[in-house]
Amino acid sequence: MITFIISLIVLVVGFLLYGTFVERVFGIDTNAATPATTKTDGVDFVPMKPWRIFLIQFLNIAGLGPIFGAIMGIFYGPASFLWIVLGTIFAGGVHDYLSGMMSIRKGGLSLPDIVGDELGKGIKLFIRILSLVLLVLLTTTFLSGPATLLQGLAPLGTLTHSGHLVPIIWVLIIFGYYSLATVVPVDKLIGRFYPIFGAILLFMGVGIMIVMLGWHGAEMPELTDGLHNRQTNGLPLFPMMFVSIACGAISGFHGTQSPLMARCMTNERQGRWIFYGAMVAEGILALIWAAAAGTMFADPEQGLYGIDGLQAFAAAHPGENIAALVVDKVSRSWLGTVGGILAIIGVIAAPITSGDTALRSARLVVADFLHLDQRPVRNRMMIALPLFACVFGMVFVDFNIVWRYFAWTNQTLAVFALWAGTIFLYRNGQITKKYPYAYLIALIPALFMTMVSVSYIFIAPEGFHFAKIGLSWVAYLVAGVTTVALLGGFAYWTRKTNFKTINVN
Repeated sequence: MITFIISLIVLVVGFLLYGTFVERVFGIDTNAATPATTKTDGVDFVPMKPWRIFLIQFLNIAGLGPIFGAIMGIFYGPASFLWIVLGTIFAGGVHDYLSGMMSIRKGGLSLPDIVGDELGKGIKLFIRILSLVLLVLLTTTFLSGPATLLQGLAPLGTLTHSGHLVPIIWVLIIFGYYSLATVVPVDKLIGRFYPIFGAILLFMGVGIMIVMLGWHGAEMPELTDGLHNRQTNGLPLFPMMFVSIACGAISGFHGTQSPLMARCMTNERQGRWIFYGAMVAEGILALIWAAAAGTMFADPEQGLYGIDGLQAFAAAHPGENIAALVVDKVSRSWLGTVGGILAIIGVIAAPITSGDTALRSARLVVADFLHLDQRPVRNRMMIALPLFACVFGMVFVDFNIVWRYFAWTNQTLAVFALWAGTIFLYRNGQITKKYPYAYLIALIPALFMTMVSVSYIFIAPEGFHFAKIGLSWVAYLVAGVTTVALLGGFAYWTRKTNFKTINVN
């Protein structure tokens, strides 16, 4: 319990102190006009109240990631608490804030165009493709996941495909909703109902936390238990844990969502609360679910406590979606029937309302590329229909496979967003004397996540799987060389690039 409480406090203090520092380093202009006011179109650029934008942003980014990801991450042990806290404060919060604020400064551009402006046209094309792949994969996972949970609450028709069951009726119902939410104006559906679902998700997390803190069935995992790898699948803690816990620490998907809300903000001072604040709220949610999963499954009769009990629970359900089972068991056991149903609805609403905004982001990425006006419904449908076809086809691929590829694509996109933020802040720091080394707040997490993303390719089962043949050190070597090479390239670029420095009081 001590580790959990300290982690919770550090996250809040991190928002107040480091979040404020990041805001100062970026240099907000409270008098500048925002895209919401200069490009109002009644579809995507729509001014909204800050509290409403915060809840929408929180719900957009808090899909299955901070819940399912945190649950899968606690299998690696108490080290996951450290990653959630430090990742949220120094990586995720910075990533989300810069993605949103750079979008505002660039007229509401989508992430690929933001990255392309800073890293070049070739990278822009690559990020467009990577973003679309990520958003299709994410929408697929956020379609299959809640459909599975709803099937548990109200069983409907299923379809067997390639050895796994597809809850086809619930898939079609959710998919129909996605189709509608992708094309209607942002304030008509998302702006009206998402704040309610965001509040439910927060209520659910607080309810789980209160019961957990007062529950004496088992002790929570503590850092004093050791930071060694507790996972039993033979995969190393680094980089696997840092990819499993994505949305609860840092997620490239967030970079595709922040521009959606950047198009609705009316003042730059709102950015710290909406972007950095929503990331901290998501970190708290991930912390709660990681602790709950590591606490719930004690079996004193079998001599199993904490994470060992969770491992035993997973072993008893081979081939099943363990994270979904954990959510169901924790919610029903700790919150009772009514509370459990509300909690599960919150968990269902979160991914559904991230899935539709993922599709919306994909539509806007393509629209920005084609320079296609999105006010006519026909133009929106022209882009949306092919995306719908891709997502629906991916539903019939095994959920676990889709999730793993989504996880790597997600973190790789975050790497590029952080490098783009580094270049942006370097230029800003070089034209002011106040924060000449501002770029370090993005450079340091960019280097770390580069190491994570590259090493994952060589170690993970869906990659070259060097861990299986005992060559993990090769993966670390390649990742290290790549990271150092990029740092060297950045240093070389800074020497060749000269900016006039001015004094800003």
